[in-house]
Amino acid sequence: MAETPNQNDNDNARDLRGIQQIASDLGITPRTLRFYEDRGLIEPRRIGTTRVYTRREVGRMQLILRGKRLGFSLRDIQEFLDLYDADPQHVEQMRRLAERVRKRVEELEQQKIAIEQTLDELRQIEREAMDRVTAAGG
Repeated sequence: MAETPNQNDNDNARDLRGIQQIASDLGITPRTLRFYEDRGLIEPRRIGTTRVYTRREVGRMQLILRGKRLGFSLRDIQEFLDLYDADPQHVEQMRRLAERVRKRVEELEQQKIAIEQTLDELRQIEREAMDRVTAAGG
């Protein structure tokens, strides 16, 4: 059954949500949403002075937040979003994403090695300190 334009408009209107609701749903602050809007990563619609968010903008915010959680820069995230919009097949986006993910994994592997070395050294220092405390009768 085909939708009439009025049904489609009503469905789109139901998909529009305000800044407070989106912030709450995503577990962020309205200020965070405005930050990403200022950077051009999302473009909420305006009804008067009120920002309203479509499903597309919410999806973009979910991708942005995931990218930040995984340690990608805003520049990387912007590139992924731009490629998503420009490439309907998402081939180039997936290629670039795979490259950046590979680099990020390498960075994290190096950090993991450095953390493990630091933990080993700290444990050694702790053992030596406790040995001295014990030897001193404490």
